[in-house]
Amino acid sequence: MRLLTFNALFTGDVRPRLRALGRVLRESDVDIACLQEVLYRSTARLLRRHFPHSACAGAVVLKGGLVLLSRLPVRRPRFVRFPMSGPPRPEFLMRKGVLIAEIGDLVVMNTHLSANRDDDWSPGNRFSSVARAELEVLAAELAAIDRSRPVVVTGDLNLPRDSVALVDFRRSAGLADAMAGDPRPTYRPLPQWPNPPAFDHILTRGCAAEHADLVLQDEVVLPGGRRAHLSDHFGVAAEIHLA
Repeated sequence: MRLLTFNALFTGDVRPRLRALGRVLRESDVDIACLQEVLYRSTARLLRRHFPHSACAGAVVLKGGLVLLSRLPVRRPRFVRFPMSGPPRPEFLMRKGVLIAEIGDLVVMNTHLSANRDDDWSPGNRFSSVARAELEVLAAELAAIDRSRPVVVTGDLNLPRDSVALVDFRRSAGLADAMAGDPRPTYRPLPQWPNPPAFDHILTRGCAAEHADLVLQDEVVLPGGRRAHLSDHFGVAAEIHLA
């Protein structure tokens, strides 16, 4: 199965970009798409209509802004919310958490952790405790899944690959990083931030991720003919092979 994670960006030409993204995904070889920052059920429909199966939570505003699209049946989807801890911030309105679902034997955990507003991922930073609290939720949900089940934890973790919090989480949870050793950013470089880190990750337990790479990097033609990037993030895709 080919799996993609992609932060779809919740501001700026949202509907035209999501229409274009839906077309791109429909024509791609992606079997499972884990999306973040899709805030409304009405805009999620622009994507869900291109896949026979999907999962999200929330009647109007989507919990966590999380959407899972699949060409294979999706079973037992559920949303687990993160604790509202740390400095007050607008992100509280997004009700961040993790969307968990079963696709065949595979358990997929699509998530979006809180952003570090200081761009400082040292252990003593005020947002590092927020990240650790949210990772503890993921760790608890992982621990409750039978070790014989293959699991993918994926999404915008808002943590660089080499951050202490993420390294500790991967090690304690027994997760392998599909993009291990790759120095490329997954956030689009800007003049004011020319060297951002990799925030978007595919982590696996009990299965293998092969041919992982960055995708959705180029501009596309939006409805109406204007060209634009699909997001301020790049996508990460990999082939997931079950044992």
